[in-house]
Amino acid sequence: MKIAVLPGDGIGTEIVAQAVKVLEALDLSFEMETALVGGAAYDAHGHPLPEATLRLAQQADAVLFGAVGDWKYDTLDRPLRPEQAILGLRKHLGLFANFRPAICYEQLVGASSLKPELIAGLDILIIRELTGDIYFGQPRGRRVATDGLFAGAEEAFDTMRYTRPEIERIAHVAFQAARKRSQRVTSVDKANVLETFQFWKDVVSDIGKQYPDVALDHMYVDNAAMQLVREPKKFDVVVTGNMFGDILSDEAAMLTGSIGMLPSASLNATNQGLYEPSHGSAPDIAGKGIANPLATILSAAMMLRYSLKQEAAAQRIEAAVKRVLVQGLRTSDIFSPGTTRVGTAEMGAAVVRALA
Repeated sequence: MKIAVLPGDGIGTEIVAQAVKVLEALDLSFEMETALVGGAAYDAHGHPLPEATLRLAQQADAVLFGAVGDWKYDTLDRPLRPEQAILGLRKHLGLFANFRPAICYEQLVGASSLKPELIAGLDILIIRELTGDIYFGQPRGRRVATDGLFAGAEEAFDTMRYTRPEIERIAHVAFQAARKRSQRVTSVDKANVLETFQFWKDVVSDIGKQYPDVALDHMYVDNAAMQLVREPKKFDVVVTGNMFGDILSDEAAMLTGSIGMLPSASLNATNQGLYEPSHGSAPDIAGKGIANPLATILSAAMMLRYSLKQEAAAQRIEAAVKRVLVQGLRTSDIFSPGTTRVGTAEMGAAVVRALA
């Protein structure tokens, strides 16, 4: 089992180090190789996704990813910014299905900003399409540049697009996932305004006919955003496009108390996957040893489940995380009175101990 380890920038190096320690504590044989990505790769090689890093990711069974980005790179031309590394990996690996579970652990009910009765027992799976939509629309408009920095530009635009095969394959993923859960799919669109999402709605409805055992409903994205905070437990599997999924999954993350608890998996047609926490590089706290590593550790559990076919090991990690929370250990983002505040390395070490 070959794992490409790409820590990236900011807190990425700190949280990935803890996930690696957890993986090493399992009685499994891994080949793990680390490479630079994002801003760190740009500093060393002049590009956020060097050929060597891309080649390593392509040859691996799975990629364990940290986070990329820093304010100091905001003046770079867009193709050289750290965030382009993750877009490049998605493109070259053919990653099209992003799984973002939002689970509220019993011990963290009080950490959510919502009333306990609204989020106790919350278990939502958001499935985001990754290869289409406005992020990859063609052609993308370029503002008229006068000095390379688009000074004095009057206009900018991006196009939104989806093809039938792109929508069909993500719809199949959603319905198949729902069959293993509560047999409910909510497709989120903006069909009342955007032709692209009327097309999305029509195609998802067609695929839904192949799954008579799964209930399908459609919801406009603005209503979905409202319902996520009004009545979040009405959702089970949510499937949506690239941009809406990006926004709604971060909203759902905060229902659980902290985005530091939200793992994610991005899979291709062969279940090769990239696994990362849903949060960013948080340069404001990088190097302070206070970041929450649990989302990255839980992402490693998803990696074991989906790409490496090690379900028992995945469950061991998830159970260890629950034990640590029961013990009352908390990083700053989920700390509350009566619990014990710990740092990044302490939390990782606690999960390793709990594996035993």
